[in-house]
Amino acid sequence: MSKKNIAIIMGGYSSEVDISIKSGTVVYNHMDKNKYHPFKVLILKEGWYVEVKEEKFPIDKDDFSITIDGVKIVFDCVFNAIHGDPGENGMILAYLDLIGVKHTSAPFYQMALTFNKRDCLSVVKEYDIPTAVSYYLNKGDEIDTGKIIDKVGLPCFVKPNNAGSSFGISKVYKEIDLILAIKKAYKEDAEILIESFLDGTEVSVGVISFRGVTTVLPITEIVSENDFFDYAAKYEGKSQEITPARISTELKLKVETIAKKVYEVLNMSGFTRSEYILVDDEPHFIEMNTVPGLTEESILPQQAQEAGISLTELFDNAIEMALN
Repeated sequence: MSKKNIAIIMGGYSSEVDISIKSGTVVYNHMDKNKYHPFKVLILKEGWYVEVKEEKFPIDKDDFSITIDGVKIVFDCVFNAIHGDPGENGMILAYLDLIGVKHTSAPFYQMALTFNKRDCLSVVKEYDIPTAVSYYLNKGDEIDTGKIIDKVGLPCFVKPNNAGSSFGISKVYKEIDLILAIKKAYKEDAEILIESFLDGTEVSVGVISFRGVTTVLPITEIVSENDFFDYAAKYEGKSQEITPARISTELKLKVETIAKKVYEVLNMSGFTRSEYILVDDEPHFIEMNTVPGLTEESILPQQAQEAGISLTELFDNAIEMALN
């Protein structure tokens, strides 16, 4: 049986480029080399290419192929490891769908919908999923801090609408600090989301399609040393990630049921990791990541390991699901 050529796309156009390259490299290192011939494909603002022994081979965008030493290589499947733009917002997947290349992510519309926090919340609210109270602003809108505080209260969170890895997020305690937080969020995106603070336990829930079945992975409890689960807490060890979470069996079942429902109502496939805050034993949906971190330290791989799924199996499953 000939090996399948797999393009692992990594990098991207957002602040998350370095994290994405780390994730993509982990996927490359753990991929079953007996079954697949993986290629690290860098998708960067300066170009799309595969690097082999320090030589760059550009991607032919007509059919997403490469030519190395006169040999044209076409890919059987693309493994999406791009956090943010253009991997997590569906942009590159729409292109792959158009040219008929299979990939490991959900369809581009689902990716775009979940990447837009405001749109995603609008959909899940229709299915009676509890969420925080939110207020929306677009660049150029008049900012009435009194009106915002009246709606969401203090403390509150100010977030870019379309950005990941906690870039541009602030927790605001005083009305006087709100303008500064809004400016910070605008550096990442022209649309922002201001949300009420939910006081409760934060959990992260991985939901994936595993062997054709919607599977909720063991739940992770987030205990941040910082004021909230920000970039340093996520990537610089400033948090404790406890898997499985220290919650009752009853609450665990409740979280699993809601997480599965959200995955299915959003018509997802592939990898997802969603954040919930448990307030009075009620899980409140915060957001969904469709290209979660895949480094050894990342939450979803930790959860898979707890479920007895190795990284090789996890990545193999994603490719098999995409190919079939």
